[in-house]
Amino acid sequence: METDHAREQAQAQLESITGMVEAMNADREWGGMGAHEAILEDALSVEVRSGWHAPEAPHHPPLEYCLLLCTGGPAVRIRGDLDSYGTPASVILEYQDWGTPWTVYPATGAEDAIMLVYAMQFYFGD
Repeated sequence: METDHAREQAQAQLESITGMVEAMNADREWGGMGAHEAILEDALSVEVRSGWHAPEAPHHPPLEYCLLLCTGGPAVRIRGDLDSYGTPASVILEYQDWGTPWTVYPATGAEDAIMLVYAMQFYFGD
């Protein structure tokens, strides 16, 4: 089943994120580079978006973020809300395969905490 393959990819991404965060917390290298640098190089894209507003309205700070971890079939991303300082306040791991919708990966509270530390390493703007 395609969704199972996508879910397995989400699990593999989560295991990699866990390893990088643990290496960063222990001040160890990951993949031949500093763990923090490895985290920053891990995401394929870093995106933000703000809420709905009129085109002539002044600049609005971003409210949500998305970290694309892998693309194609399957694809995996982390998304969540940003607080008023532009720092990740929540985290959701999602996966999809060709022709399937984004599906939330059922992460534990401990896994969410690790992914939140991972997401906090990125800069999401002012």
